[in-house]
Amino acid sequence: MSNTRRRGFLAAVPLATALVVSVAPAASATAEPKIDISGGLTQPVFSYKDAIREHVRVESSVDSDGDGKKDLVRVDIIRPKESGSGLKVPVIMHESPDFDNPGAGYENDHKKYDANGNATKFPLYYDNYFVPRGYAFVSVDMIGTRLSDGCPTSYGASDVLGGKAVVDWLNGRATAYDDKGDPVKASWTTGRTGMIGHSYEGALGVGVAGTGVQGLETIVNIAGYTSGYESWRNNGVLTWFKGGAAWQSKVFDKDPDEKCAAVRQQLLEDSDDATGNYNAYWDERNYRTGPISKARNVRASVFEVMGMQDRNVVGSQFSQWWAMLPRAVQRKVWVTQYGHLDPFWARREVWLNTLHQWFDHELMGVANDILRQPRVDVQLGPDRWITQADWPARTRTVTLRPRQDGSLGRTPSTGTGSYLDTAQTEIAMAADPATPNPNRLAFLTSPLKNAMRLSGTPSVSLRLTLDKPTANLGVLLVDYGQDTRINYRERTATSAEGLKFIGGEDCVGQGTPDDDGCYHRAGDNTATSGFNVVTRGILDAQNHKSLSRSTPLTPGKPYQITWKMLPQDYEFKAGHRLGLVLTGTNDDFNLDETGNGSGTDVEPGTGAKVTIDLAGTSISLPLVTGTSDK
Repeated sequence: MSNTRRRGFLAAVPLATALVVSVAPAASATAEPKIDISGGLTQPVFSYKDAIREHVRVESSVDSDGDGKKDLVRVDIIRPKESGSGLKVPVIMHESPDFDNPGAGYENDHKKYDANGNATKFPLYYDNYFVPRGYAFVSVDMIGTRLSDGCPTSYGASDVLGGKAVVDWLNGRATAYDDKGDPVKASWTTGRTGMIGHSYEGALGVGVAGTGVQGLETIVNIAGYTSGYESWRNNGVLTWFKGGAAWQSKVFDKDPDEKCAAVRQQLLEDSDDATGNYNAYWDERNYRTGPISKARNVRASVFEVMGMQDRNVVGSQFSQWWAMLPRAVQRKVWVTQYGHLDPFWARREVWLNTLHQWFDHELMGVANDILRQPRVDVQLGPDRWITQADWPARTRTVTLRPRQDGSLGRTPSTGTGSYLDTAQTEIAMAADPATPNPNRLAFLTSPLKNAMRLSGTPSVSLRLTLDKPTANLGVLLVDYGQDTRINYRERTATSAEGLKFIGGEDCVGQGTPDDDGCYHRAGDNTATSGFNVVTRGILDAQNHKSLSRSTPLTPGKPYQITWKMLPQDYEFKAGHRLGLVLTGTNDDFNLDETGNGSGTDVEPGTGAKVTIDLAGTSISLPLVTGTSDK
């Protein structure tokens, strides 16, 4: 899902005094061109101001707009001046659909061009920081957007294969042209390429990596999806507004509407909003096991960032793909309590240092210790980070069962409870658990004697009976206890996704008047509350056997329905209580075009009465064994 829906709050914050993170002198004009490495890191010895700026159009293998010609992909390039006189450099590649609308990154950056059509402003900080250190940076307009040919297809095959063509060109396997139509070779590069991006951009890196293309050495996937179905659907439940795939294509494409009208109509028909079922359309957009991109084909190393409170790209997008990657793939991950967020805004100094080491090791071959460091950084709360060897942590499964008296414990109970499937927000569902509510059932453990940490993917099993052919089933795991936590819910002009502006800005790397590389500072946005929804699970009951086929339930007949909730890594503190809330339609997932909940045309609730047999109902939690700080 594009970060189109999750940005914009930064634009309202006034500028403040800049703090320069990294400014470097230009290399001597007479010095032998070479990469300078010190302390296990490349040094900023090349001039950003004097860098070579050029652009090409790479011929792809697809014709997404059906005009009878292969789509040409626009690539804007900036590279050290010395790469024009013998120095070969690796490439950091940022492919995005956002350069026209709404702009890239949380400050909605747009490109600027000189009279020759070369970019003088590259969105985001990657060029400012890495070009002085001996990297080329290429900014790629995704097919159908900005200056590239074709039509955007909402994560379809052409979106992926356009990026693959650029990697192929960088490695001598595809053709590019200049403005005169003459072929251009990338003779200045080693061919070693790393893709980086947030949201849709991150998904493009995942998609290209899953083609197995040679020369793509690493990807940095920041909250990027790995399955289109799990962005627009979740276990048969529509979670984004109807017609979203066609709408998204149109948002990114500023060409006249008629150019891609037929393509968008096909997206509308094939995505099948009527049922919410998985089909061939969604299989094409499955980068785990789909026909275009497969996790098992990934050769590139992976640096992943996942916010476990992300509504845009949910945590299973990370966890399922991560588990499918070949064992030989080198990898690293940050798991956070934020929403749909780029860590450049959350933990800037640590992020830049880690990313720098990662690219140096993977693209430059620098012998630093990045792979000897712990593989995983986990955020357990405000300013609380731990490291561990892998994700999830080593756990044991503990199964808890609801009881007739409203408690939650190890032993089963007899009896039943019931509620109506109506659309409710998570706050409404989780609040006041001791108060009877016709739209939910709530069960709580006793206060915890010791802290308890969840790491991985819980599952829930319900023994139920419906009075209608289907219902939207919702489950919440809740932390009850007064505490100060990351406020991932608040969205204002100056806060979103768990962060808020704190004043000032950082200028990252070198800059020019057109591209200063300066960005606002942000910090944790916290709130003190009596409870917190930790994770959730939703399911259309008629998809409990298959996501590809709807099977209505027989009213009055008991069914045992088991499914996985969304993954999480979370610490329940001593004295707190775990809560299990059983309910119907989760209104927080009825998302509209802005990414806000309560989208009125998505899932209004079925009105079905859901009767729960407590003896056959449970939640299974992967809990960390031993100490959590390692």
